[in-house]
Amino acid sequence: MDHDRNWAGNYRYSASELHIPENVEQIQRLVARSSRIKVLGTRHSFNGIADCTGSLLSLQRLNRVLALDQTRHTVTVEAGIRYGELCQYLHNRGYALHNLASLPHITVAGACATATHGSGDLNGNLATAVHSLEVVKSDGELAVFSRDQQDGAIAGAAVGLGGLGVVTRLTLDVVPAFQISQHVYDNLPLERLDEHFDDIFSSAYSVSLFTDWKQAAFNQVWLKRKVPEQGSPDTETDFFGAARAAAHRHPVPGYPADNCSEQMGVPGPWYERLPHFRMNFTPSAGEELQSEYFVPRHDAYQALCALDRIREHISPLLYVSEVRTIAADELWMSPCYKQNSVGIHFTWKADWGAVRQVLPLIEKQLAPFQARPHWGKLFAMPPARLQSLYEKLPDFRQLLVRCDPEGKFRNDFLNQYIMN
Repeated sequence: MDHDRNWAGNYRYSASELHIPENVEQIQRLVARSSRIKVLGTRHSFNGIADCTGSLLSLQRLNRVLALDQTRHTVTVEAGIRYGELCQYLHNRGYALHNLASLPHITVAGACATATHGSGDLNGNLATAVHSLEVVKSDGELAVFSRDQQDGAIAGAAVGLGGLGVVTRLTLDVVPAFQISQHVYDNLPLERLDEHFDDIFSSAYSVSLFTDWKQAAFNQVWLKRKVPEQGSPDTETDFFGAARAAAHRHPVPGYPADNCSEQMGVPGPWYERLPHFRMNFTPSAGEELQSEYFVPRHDAYQALCALDRIREHISPLLYVSEVRTIAADELWMSPCYKQNSVGIHFTWKADWGAVRQVLPLIEKQLAPFQARPHWGKLFAMPPARLQSLYEKLPDFRQLLVRCDPEGKFRNDFLNQYIMN
């Protein structure tokens, strides 16, 4: 991958320099003297949310665990740590995070800033675990946002879209470590979700449905179940008409399953089962584009049926589409703010010219359901439409101006979709 491009290679950064500081003091000095600066995580965003025309700053050297508080059940980390690294540390000490994204390769700060999520009826997105965070503001001074404060600003800061400043450390809630077993089932008809949506998605701790949209069905169902202390994994061979897979599966049809997390009901640590892909392997399909839209849970089946009506436009450009549930939260700029949601994700082939033609069709089909796009992925929605979907946007704008009155951390993306 080129150093001036994102992970997928579809976006070229326009900044003139990249800084890789060693500590918070260096970050403070850099920010204070910069006119425009943005933070890069693992470059896993597919749009310009992390770009700017000034300086880019990488936190890859700030990747330590700072403290584990066994009384308050929290862990404090530097913002550049990746989930794969943090998970190993926590598990070795008997702790876990409540959920993980499908990739363990991403940084904690970057994932929280964009409301990245995993799956599960009762699981909020990754930012819902944030108890507090420390930010270098535009003047180089440190600010702390915490649930312990009375002003409630942490609800705006946790999904900060990179606009408040440089997040340097986060304190996250942790839970006792647990085991997960994973089974995959093949070919679940879309119509089964009409009467059994809740049954299907409540059947495991984390549930993912995958489709290539070539037919009105899901190619695969991935069930990640917590392993009880007593008893063995469930042994049913039929899941609402889907048959248990006889071998390991990759979500993308035709790809070898070597880089995927262990299946076939073999129990394992939470951090080795909740992601779909192993830490040391190439995630997903590799060279790809991604989009995702969130709809209210009660509209999910109708939204999926609306997409099925245009699947001949979707399937030729697609590697795979994933459907997951996410619990409601109180975070101002989260797509799941105050609504239990379903994320409909698209992993596209690397043909932006064609994908950019189909995104407006998808958004038109999902418009009746007030669909919100993922902040870090590709969408075509006009700014005014997107802004109308976030009732706390005025409060978020005020928070950004408070932390960054000169607009050092603003860029074309934030100016277009948030500030205007």
